[in-house]
Amino acid sequence: MVYIAFMSAMAQTGEHAADVLATLSKWQAQGEATALVIVTRTEGGAVRAPGALLAVSETSSLGYISGGCIDADVKLQARQSIERGEVTHLRYGAGSPFVDLPLPCGGAIEITILPRPDERTMRTAAETLARRIPISLQLSHSGSLTLLSAGARISEDDFVFGYAPKLQIRIAGRGEDALALATIATSAGYDVHLQVLDDEDVEAARECGVTSIETLITPAQLADVSDDPWTAFVLLFHDRDWEVPLLQQALRGPAFYIGAVGSRRTHQVRCDALREASASEADINRIVGPIGLVPSLRDASMLAISTLAEIIDTFPGKPIASAASTAVLMLAAGASSRFEAGDKLLAQCGDQSVLERAASIALSPSSSIKIAVTNDQHPQRATQLRRLGWQVINNPDAHLGQATSLKAGLDAISTNPKIDQVLILLADMPYVSDDHLNHIQDLAQNPALTAIMSEANGVLYPPALFKRRHFDALAELTGDRGAKSVFEGLEHGAATASITPQEAIDIDRVSDLTRRQETVHA
Repeated sequence: MVYIAFMSAMAQTGEHAADVLATLSKWQAQGEATALVIVTRTEGGAVRAPGALLAVSETSSLGYISGGCIDADVKLQARQSIERGEVTHLRYGAGSPFVDLPLPCGGAIEITILPRPDERTMRTAAETLARRIPISLQLSHSGSLTLLSAGARISEDDFVFGYAPKLQIRIAGRGEDALALATIATSAGYDVHLQVLDDEDVEAARECGVTSIETLITPAQLADVSDDPWTAFVLLFHDRDWEVPLLQQALRGPAFYIGAVGSRRTHQVRCDALREASASEADINRIVGPIGLVPSLRDASMLAISTLAEIIDTFPGKPIASAASTAVLMLAAGASSRFEAGDKLLAQCGDQSVLERAASIALSPSSSIKIAVTNDQHPQRATQLRRLGWQVINNPDAHLGQATSLKAGLDAISTNPKIDQVLILLADMPYVSDDHLNHIQDLAQNPALTAIMSEANGVLYPPALFKRRHFDALAELTGDRGAKSVFEGLEHGAATASITPQEAIDIDRVSDLTRRQETVHA
């Protein structure tokens, strides 16, 4: 079973993997015997999500896996595991042999204790997160813990836990509003970078524990910033001269949240100023204003808490309970007009038809939803697809272009709120390997990536994977425009997966099929 759990951040309490792994790696470098405890499953109202970490040495610990009801026993079990040198699997709560340690929530927690985890793996994992690059750890039942690499195969008994970088908050402002947000966010353990004008604000911020402070010089001389997809930018200036340059700078980057203080009227004036500065409507719409979950707050501390709650609510690295749910969409409604020998999808490709070969995929983990779009002019296609376990949707508008089939499939997929991403295949590409499809899915575990296309010799091809946030843009395509046009319009979050030219062949004419079969034993 595979779980993806992107853990959120609070360094002082050991909630973030970056801190737990860095501390454990430091203990190992000092020669201490250590154990790493990982929550693998939860049932009911568990405090922590799968993937939560606890580092234990012979004398210290960092992290936690419950609300305090079992942590002391887990640390004891971890130290005993270090002494025995044995991987330990434990269950607490409902169904546990530890009847004297019930969980008040009535649920259950399953953990794996890894004594003396591999030092290189721990060091690499900690260093990668410190560079603000997400990681995934693959845990086998035997206790083997490795960094998941692109293209890695995951068995049904493995667990995969993904960890995003810490939430980073860049705050530009002056006075109590900026100081309050910086203080509260720092106290919560988030990475904070404060940009202020006055020496008085710099000194006050230092007294509050803020360590990353920048003094702004002029709006025309802004220093480079290190925003990334896990960065929130908050503008807390009431100064028109600074607003537009700072917001323009933030909009050029990949920050997941950009917010600005002020009333609705103030925000409208700000947006008009950005339009005059040639900002696009798409960029302007990225700006949250007024900021905060609670409107019209006038106390700095309350505004800070309200804003921080809004940021956390949209943070892409907050915990999710399970692996991204993937729907597979196969487009199989083409007219086959250029194929000289009937329906190209029904032509023989080895001992199967082109369509059967393209549709006989074995994904890991397997997808529960496979949807194929055909049209009623080719009933045999639907018959073959249903026999292979596909749900078939008829597209009566297939003659208007491939985009209509893409929309028909996405309309069906979008009704299921549990679907996080779609893997798009073409029925006339029968040579795409299962390894390539699994490679795409592995890449998609990186929370920074929202779209992945195949690439060979600098050319983009299907298959392609898109996260839910792109479904609307895909569904709005017209004519023969495909997913490639959406992909090429993305400035951030797009990546390619290498595919061999042989796998990328699509069957358009008889010669395509003949030439491929002459070089490969189909």
